[in-house]
Amino acid sequence: MEKEKFDKKLIKLLESNCDFVDEAGELLRANVRERAWKLDHDLIKLLLTDKDIEAKFFKEIEGRWLFDNNTFVDYITDKNFFADSYTKFRNKIGLNIDGKFLAERGEVALVWPYKDCVLEGGQTREKKQKKKRKEIFFNEILAPDEINRMFDPKVLTNWKHHTPGGHRQIGGGG
Repeated sequence: MEKEKFDKKLIKLLESNCDFVDEAGELLRANVRERAWKLDHDLIKLLLTDKDIEAKFFKEIEGRWLFDNNTFVDYITDKNFFADSYTKFRNKIGLNIDGKFLAERGEVALVWPYKDCVLEGGQTREKKQKKKRKEIFFNEILAPDEINRMFDPKVLTNWKHHTPGGHRQIGGGG
């Protein structure tokens, strides 16, 4: 089926659901996109009513059919899907990676200042001193050896196994 006929068929199908159109009968693209991201059951049922649309947006994996919401959202947000666009760019402002806006990518990164640093905090027992040791802030780029040493596996010594009946010595002296 040619793209133009397929697009008209998809728009007509989406417009048949009153949740996806406004009072004037215009398709609410943002509502359709949001419902697709949420894997809305009503939207999926609607798309399954047409074989051509089902073939385009559903994939078979080991005998089971799955809705490919990424393909669907990419298709309906493409500037060529609706005839009201006169530019190759979408009518949206924001940060994007590989042509997808951050909100559409479904990825989140937790970022904070000094995320690449580790606070040692005077945790070593190299010299028994009564003075408090200054806390040291290691940056993983400037001091990778110190950070690796702090995160290396440690050997536990002089530890005991506590049970309801008492405890027993496990580790050797050190």
